[in-house]
Amino acid sequence: MKKILILPILLLSLFLLTSCEGEEGQVITGGAFVGGTQGIVASFEPLSVIDDESGLYTIYDNEDFPLEVLLKNKGEETINEGDITLTLRGPYPGDFQNIPSWVLKNQETVEKISEFNPNGGEETVSFTPNNFAAYVGEVIGYNDLTWHLEYDYRYRTNLIINDVCFNGDISDDSVCNVKESKDFSISGAPITITSAAEDSGGKGVVLLKVDVSNVGDGKSTFIGENYDKRFDQLSFSVDEPEKWECKSGGRIGQARLVEGRAQIICTLNEPLLEDEVYTRSVRLTLDYNYKEEIQEKLRIRESTQ
Repeated sequence: MKKILILPILLLSLFLLTSCEGEEGQVITGGAFVGGTQGIVASFEPLSVIDDESGLYTIYDNEDFPLEVLLKNKGEETINEGDITLTLRGPYPGDFQNIPSWVLKNQETVEKISEFNPNGGEETVSFTPNNFAAYVGEVIGYNDLTWHLEYDYRYRTNLIINDVCFNGDISDDSVCNVKESKDFSISGAPITITSAAEDSGGKGVVLLKVDVSNVGDGKSTFIGENYDKRFDQLSFSVDEPEKWECKSGGRIGQARLVEGRAQIICTLNEPLLEDEVYTRSVRLTLDYNYKEEIQEKLRIRESTQ
């Protein structure tokens, strides 16, 4: 009986050992930031009353309805007026009245989340600011319409890598170690950092390797540029550019995220002296436009009148 139990115990021990090794040396902390993996979250305000049978917002063809979108900032970058573009898509515009524009921008500042404002700011954008919308298309029985909203906004991710080791003699680890994973703090945003590590790039030369990931449901691109269907894009900068050269895929200050991932490598420009040793935090900033889409259904029934 004892021999039968040995194999399961060994397998369990191996599994636990492997799990622990995978997590060793990597601690992700909130630190200076609240953290999180969201930016702007949009949702349609109720279009009408939900029909119990269909589970859809439902109106009759002789009724009107509001068309409003609630924007919530769930990340750590404050949005200024005009930084969000909302584009309404889906039904044929000619089938509706009282929708003055199908493309709008936010009109207010939408505050970021913080210790004192954990829910973040919000704003309601109305596509029917003066009157409710009315459907003027033909209805036989009922029509099910799907409203699509595409929203695009400018956002930023801030990274602080803690206790970076500046050591001219990596064989002496009495003060700090160059070759190891580093603790870091990351601001709440849909583009995030999954790991940060330090390494040696030669005598007195320090390297930082930062793994970037798109963990949201949308796509990113360079600010002011079109989106690429093949990959996400963003720009990045380091807080002391005179000391570092930061590249991703050979490009300075720009990254392409293939399948949602990329790596940034920052190299110290000037080698450290052999007796030079200290620790210091390093900051990186990622800037991008981010685009997401939501949808909502509306059933329009034929009236008896």
